[in-house]
Amino acid sequence: MILAGLDAWWQVIAICAATFVSEDATCIATGLLVRADRIHAAVGVGACTAGIFLGDLALWLIGRVFGRRVLPHRWIRKRLPEARVERLGQWFDRQGWMAVLGARFLPGTRFPVYVAAGMVGRRAGRFALFALLAALLWTPALVLAVAALGEVVVDPMEGFFGAGWLAFLAAAGVLLLVLHTALRVATPVGRARLWAKVSRTWRWEFWPAWLFYLPLAPWIGWLALRYWGITTPTAANPGIEPHGGVVGESKSKILSKLPQDRVVPWTLIAAGPCEHRMASLRSTMAERGWEYPLVFKPDAGQRGAGLRLVRDVDAAAQYFDRHPQDVLAQVYHPGPREAGVFYTRMPAAQRGRIFSITDKHFPILVGDGRSTVETLIWLHPRLRMQAETFLARMDGQAERVPSAGEPVPLVIAGNHCQGTMFRDGAHLKTAALEESIDRIARRFDGFFFGRFDVRYRDVDEFKAGRGFSIIELNGVTSESTNLYDPEWSLWRAYGVLFRQWEILFRIGHENRRLGHRPSALARVVADARRYYRQRSADLTAD
Repeated sequence: MILAGLDAWWQVIAICAATFVSEDATCIATGLLVRADRIHAAVGVGACTAGIFLGDLALWLIGRVFGRRVLPHRWIRKRLPEARVERLGQWFDRQGWMAVLGARFLPGTRFPVYVAAGMVGRRAGRFALFALLAALLWTPALVLAVAALGEVVVDPMEGFFGAGWLAFLAAAGVLLLVLHTALRVATPVGRARLWAKVSRTWRWEFWPAWLFYLPLAPWIGWLALRYWGITTPTAANPGIEPHGGVVGESKSKILSKLPQDRVVPWTLIAAGPCEHRMASLRSTMAERGWEYPLVFKPDAGQRGAGLRLVRDVDAAAQYFDRHPQDVLAQVYHPGPREAGVFYTRMPAAQRGRIFSITDKHFPILVGDGRSTVETLIWLHPRLRMQAETFLARMDGQAERVPSAGEPVPLVIAGNHCQGTMFRDGAHLKTAALEESIDRIARRFDGFFFGRFDVRYRDVDEFKAGRGFSIIELNGVTSESTNLYDPEWSLWRAYGVLFRQWEILFRIGHENRRLGHRPSALARVVADARRYYRQRSADLTAD
């Protein structure tokens, strides 16, 4: 062992330096070295404690010296989003300096809490005292526990790998996993976090997009061969530019082609200086008699990215500052119901049909008078699956304790990736509704495939084809979102998805035969890259 050949001071320096890479791994490795009599227990414990204490002071200094200037950096932003700083700052203010102690024993909180302490705290000496106390409570216990109990793990590893570095590293890895798991399951929220990660294995509606869509790739490849090209779907909606609604389409241009009496009132606020945009908004609101709240979203956006409920003038100005591109401003329709009506029509057909309806359910928490909003989210069996998505939008409300029975709405965007639950809405489909949707769709020249997102108040009126307002219309990359119904099997969901894509290729193929040319693949790829770069910048701004 390398450390065994060094004198005590060099051992201390080496261990201190290692804690800056990984505190827990260093403590565990040191404990194993103490067990093997490679280093003295006092040296190991003292070095780990000193390294951890110095690291804690460094985190506090980052917050104090650099403050919010470091938050935009990618490495920092990944570990400490600005919204989380706000939440932790409130926790720090409420709990006082005891938060420093608690963060030492709660996985994932030390880095953000200590940096936030430097940003919002004022008494460096008191922070140092509590950080030292936390290190003294945690480090000797961990190092000496590993030294005393390491035999249970080391012996099987040495029996498998033989004595040497492989057995040492394997034992350290097992102990590190055990430690992190034990810390997580020590609290109700920690257990909920762990269970959310594990249950994603079979709760396929929360799989990463790349994994869920992976089986679709061979099917699309076959359809591309059968229908003369991978970009054939871009000809499915000649009336939607660019590419039939693949990416980068303008929401305002699409809405302008629909009967305005069936669309939620809207206006386009063009890119430009914030004061000009605010003047344009004020003028429109005065002319049309609008009042706050309004819904803002990028004119070219997908899956609810950048959508915000804007409640006042200050929030509007802040949104324009963060979103320099064209913005669609829309009157807020309170619903309370929302549906996704998926529509298809073959180019030669006189009538189209409703392929599916998605009945959308917006999540609402109910306060118990004791728990914070964040805790309620993590303890909810469904909401915990998208907890980070909800918490990123809390705007400082995550640590609020709602009163008993108080409803707390979490979502305004009817998107699954934003937290809305989707149910199959086949029970809503009627001949009257289909006729109404078809009549609206046929007034849009060049539209054959897509999803109407609508809001309505009364179910019976909606089924009769009345009383609904269109929020937006999505083109060829829209989905039959009823497939995300949590009661559906994965195979049933794929059946709908595969059938949807076959219809899309068929419509694109028929339009191609009628003279509508599909987009060039290079242009589609270039536009997609441009859109997702802009979307990444928007998410960073938010």
